[in-house]
Amino acid sequence: MSDEETFPMARAPRCPFDPAPGLTTRPPVSRVRLWDGSEPWLITRYADVRAVLADPRVSADVAQPGFPHTNAISKARDARMKTLMQMDPPEHTAQRRILAPEFTVRKMAALRPRIQRLADDLLDGMLAGPNPADLVEAFAAPLPSLVIRGLLGVPCADRDFFQSVARTLVMDDPDPTRAVTASQELNAYLEGLVATEAAEPGLLSKLPVEQREAMSPRSIAVLGQLLLVAGHDTTAAMIALGTAVLLTHPEQFSDVSGPAEELLRYLSITHTEARRANRDPLVFPDPGRFDIRRSARHHVAFGYGRHLCLGAPPARVELEVAYATLRRRVPTLTLAAPLDRLEFKENAIFYSVRELPVTWASTLTTLPPGSSAKNRRTPHDSSVSG
Repeated sequence: MSDEETFPMARAPRCPFDPAPGLTTRPPVSRVRLWDGSEPWLITRYADVRAVLADPRVSADVAQPGFPHTNAISKARDARMKTLMQMDPPEHTAQRRILAPEFTVRKMAALRPRIQRLADDLLDGMLAGPNPADLVEAFAAPLPSLVIRGLLGVPCADRDFFQSVARTLVMDDPDPTRAVTASQELNAYLEGLVATEAAEPGLLSKLPVEQREAMSPRSIAVLGQLLLVAGHDTTAAMIALGTAVLLTHPEQFSDVSGPAEELLRYLSITHTEARRANRDPLVFPDPGRFDIRRSARHHVAFGYGRHLCLGAPPARVELEVAYATLRRRVPTLTLAAPLDRLEFKENAIFYSVRELPVTWASTLTTLPPGSSAKNRRTPHDSSVSG
């Protein structure tokens, strides 16, 4: 098997938003080689991907022989911690039934005003600071971290620890030691919050009361870590990469106002079959063209079937708020470095950009409706948390 068939395959330097060239020329079903020498099957056609994800014979259990891990960090972490993503029915069904009511479209829509306040506060900080700025550090990374911290009920005082651990858990270091240590530290921290009833209002305080018989403090802590990894880095990557796409299509940046479905289809940040399935020309005409007006909600960026991502509703709200707020507050936003000078995370669990330098015409930035600079709060303010 040639180097071109090693998975995940590198994307073309001049086309960082597109699937790797090796993916686009492959047959619909083929073998690939992973980092550990294993050779699982890769399925890339949209209809086949949906069929496999919906097939009850297909297992997500990492304990199954030959389970494909895309990197050393995920394999090391999965060996020590089993989450909802690695469960099959009936265990998966039972845990998903507990969580599903907490992530309904209606509940997440009710969070929109809080997410909007957080987004505005973060942009206040960025616009008051140096220009150019790194959008990843100033906006894309902290926004989902603040949102998931509030959903879980992590105390505001522990915000810095929480964000630091979140970054370490999904790092692209080939040695998984630091990520595994961070995972253990986070589990101990979350389990301590549950056991001592120190969590603020959120899932970490709610589940121990409502699911006392079904879930132990340990299982709630593991669930909290899953929500952090799945709800933080994925959304942070999409905010950063999505903004980069929009700024390279300025005529479409001005049209951003609603759902982010086309960006989810176009980018597909996971190193999975979704990258190619979401570019299937049989389903998405002219799939390599980015069109913010395209009807693309049937993409598989959130998966499909019984493992359809529970975090899709909050992610959709966060992305809508993030892109629309950037357009409204900073209409002159542009990249401060050429696209080919940006460094991308090719080997991380989720594909993203390490830094996104941006600049703007300072005199043309706008404040949120009904607010003034002197009465704006910061994201650290407890009045916008929880």
